[in-house]
Amino acid sequence: MKLRAPTLRTPRAATFAAAFAAAVVAATLVAPPAASAATAAFVRTASWSSGYEAKFTVTNDTSASIGSWNVQFDLPAGTTLGSFWDATMTTSGQHVTAVNASWNGTLAPGASTSFGFVVAGTGDPTNCTVNGGSCTGGGTPSGPATPGGLRVTGTTASSVSLAWNAVSGVTGYRVYEGSTLKATVTGTSATVAGLATCSAHSYTVAAYNSSGESAKSAAASATTSGCTGGNGPMAAAPYLYPGWGDPPAPATVMGATGVKWFTIAFVLSGGGCTPAWDGTGPLTGGAHAATIAAIRAAGGDVIPSFGGWSGNKLGPNCSSASALAGAYQQVINAYGLKAIDIDIENSDEFENEAVQDRILGALKIVKQNNPGIKTIVTFGTSTTGPSYYGTRLINQAAALGANIDTFTIMPFDFGGGANMYQNTVNASEGLKTALKNAFGWSDATAYAHMGISGMNGLSDQQELTSPATWTQIRDWAKARGLSRFTFWSVNRDRPCPGGGVVANCSGIAQDTWEFTNITARY
Repeated sequence: MKLRAPTLRTPRAATFAAAFAAAVVAATLVAPPAASAATAAFVRTASWSSGYEAKFTVTNDTSASIGSWNVQFDLPAGTTLGSFWDATMTTSGQHVTAVNASWNGTLAPGASTSFGFVVAGTGDPTNCTVNGGSCTGGGTPSGPATPGGLRVTGTTASSVSLAWNAVSGVTGYRVYEGSTLKATVTGTSATVAGLATCSAHSYTVAAYNSSGESAKSAAASATTSGCTGGNGPMAAAPYLYPGWGDPPAPATVMGATGVKWFTIAFVLSGGGCTPAWDGTGPLTGGAHAATIAAIRAAGGDVIPSFGGWSGNKLGPNCSSASALAGAYQQVINAYGLKAIDIDIENSDEFENEAVQDRILGALKIVKQNNPGIKTIVTFGTSTTGPSYYGTRLINQAAALGANIDTFTIMPFDFGGGANMYQNTVNASEGLKTALKNAFGWSDATAYAHMGISGMNGLSDQQELTSPATWTQIRDWAKARGLSRFTFWSVNRDRPCPGGGVVANCSGIAQDTWEFTNITARY
């Protein structure tokens, strides 16, 4: 039976090596004569986690030359410093400061010096300045600061408009999508045009002047308008599990309800990174393949579901995103699929951040290799929206550019709850907010990327969703244009009042296939 899983990174202290004289004490380094020559560079590699270096060299003795440069760091608590540093520098909040009116030159990281110091580490420096400008985030030390407040101010079917806060001392601003320059402007706004309808985008902005370009801002995401909402007939695709819970003949259900699509459970690992139905059945030629053939013969189609609560899954077994994408591709090729559902549950996938990222990376590859295919991720929720792991999944999808079509929550197994309609609405609105925060979408665009996957009758935790409640939920979702509306499962869509939570009936009084009939009207 399918069940749902219930539900800061702190930087390490930087390490410092120093070769200043013992006269350099406490927080401030004071320079005597300007005649002392010095060369220096503040260099940021790819990110702070790859290392910052601020190296100062002198041409004579330290006591005559350290006054030339201005660098300030807050030192993390517990930092171990070289023997030439005063012991009080190891506590949080101490500073190292030197002053210089201009840059005298550069020195590459790692170059040999007579005297000097190196600052390097894996945590973000706090309150770091070079000649009065922030050094956090890299960029040219004497160049402009990084623009803040990047936001989406409007979208059309073919454009995204952006604005940001002004930075002093700039020549202009450059707008990027990834590493691609999309616009260069002198003001604090830009419109990127020529985009595809209902396409997702993520932008950053950098300031520049004669000294160089700043670091890129935090990203802002948007989707162009023109999304129609829903996925057509595939939006209503209840789960059907061949070989479990007295599976019904799909043509019988289709004829009685008018439903056209089914989500077929579950593709697991047949050993390593090899896909297999239920982890043991052949990819073709078995009960699942026969069920799919019967659905297609009756004029319908299918969405295979990968994962679920239990079993040996592909996500943890495939060694990389590309390998996992290859496993997905085997199933796509075997059945000529239009959509796949990745049901991310339990601690092996949903609560495993490395596996989450691997799945999202694989889905990005699938989208690139299969134009037009729909990708769905399905995961658990709280009564107010996605949990930490659900929110992380959404944020990572945005950060990685995974291009997921539908984020589907399973609003059941909350641990109780009398009002399943209100709980489902509240959870869905929480999902909408998470999507808006991650992608910068409007309400309408967020709804168009959302799905609901309920549990008919009694849930695993005895929560009751009646046909009347399911109809209410359907009408709420339909009015907002959600792109997926489904439930677990058709195998259980039969009456058995007082039957409890079992595989082949809902545990309540209902008509046979009543939940499927309600869903088919979506």
